[in-house]
Amino acid sequence: MRTILLNVEYEGTAYAGWQSQTNGLAVQDVVESALMQILKQDVRIHSSGRTDAGVHARSMPAHFRTESNIPLSAFREGANRFLPRDVVIREVREMPERFHARYSAKGKWYRYTIYLGEMRSPLNDRMAWHLRDDLDLDLLRAAAKFMVGKHDFHAFRSSGCVAKTSIRDIFTVDIVADHELVYIDVKGSGFLRNMVRMMVGTLVEVGQGKRPVSDLPKLLLGEEDLMCGPTAPAHGLCLQEVWF
Repeated sequence: MRTILLNVEYEGTAYAGWQSQTNGLAVQDVVESALMQILKQDVRIHSSGRTDAGVHARSMPAHFRTESNIPLSAFREGANRFLPRDVVIREVREMPERFHARYSAKGKWYRYTIYLGEMRSPLNDRMAWHLRDDLDLDLLRAAAKFMVGKHDFHAFRSSGCVAKTSIRDIFTVDIVADHELVYIDVKGSGFLRNMVRMMVGTLVEVGQGKRPVSDLPKLLLGEEDLMCGPTAPAHGLCLQEVWF
């Protein structure tokens, strides 16, 4: 039995998220369907996590097991022929038998993109949150420093999150400006449901002068009279990379 790892890139606008579900088409559905076309049998893939409706991925790792002896290139080239234009398998690797895309992961990198142009941008419309207000990036960076490290991110999880613990280790939170675009790069060991989007919404409030930087350590200490900022729109978020 072979363990095959796929790295899948997708533009998530048209999908109900990565994971198969009853309320809409998921990225997992179209990838499994494409693999079934070349293997002529049912295929179940297991990803390193899940992304919500509208979220994108530059590299979503997912593995499956098969007895097929076809070459690795055939998995990629063959499956890509049956995938829609907004989903592609970028890379295929054979992994040790005990490998698991979720449980073998050591860290993830998410990027949130904000567009600060005065006019709307059709080219950024599906990939960035359009904010017309200026952001004070120095305030953003000052607030982001408090998020780095091992903390209880209970205030930054959605009500539907079923994780057993809200303690997460964040390696870095970097704010990068590129003309009208601002990138918020968050790298960590793992994330709660909607955690990055809620982090971004809170940072944006700080950058807009609607919330003091001093709120961040209070939120991470669980002060009950404080709530995090709004959940940033899904379409600005992209899973960049997963490390094993």
